[in-house]
Order: sequence, then structure tokens, then C-alpha cells
Amino acid sequence: MEASEEALAAVKYNADGLVPAIVQDAATKAVLMMAWMSAETLALTLVEGRTVFWSRSRQEVWRKG
Repeated sequence: MEASEEALAAVKYNADGLVPAIVQDAATKAVLMMAWMSAETLALTLVEGRTVFWSRSRQEVWRKG
């Protein structure tokens, strides 16, 4: 996955430094889940090629996939 620096800079984070992330089924477009991402976990997602979220309850990185 590739994203431009401009696109990453345009992400609007909330006061906690998080942005909602929606996971959808590619074929049906059904929403599978919503979780939160920080700037760090968004960058990790792009580098690792798998989805990385921020767990608000555990206050730690949460890897999926």
C-alpha cells in the first residue's frame, strides 16, 4: 500500500490524536469493524502491509491480519 506524504498530512486526528478507521469487505463493501488509528499505527499499517490499530482500552498498538 502506498500513500503520499500529502495524503498522510491531510488526515484529521481528534483531540486524542486518533482517527476512526473502517474495515470493509472488498467484494461486498460490508463494514466489518471500526477501530482507531494514531499517526504511528497508520504509518505502521503502510510499512507492514497489515492493519495496525490503537487500542484505547489497553493503550497499546493492536495488530490485525
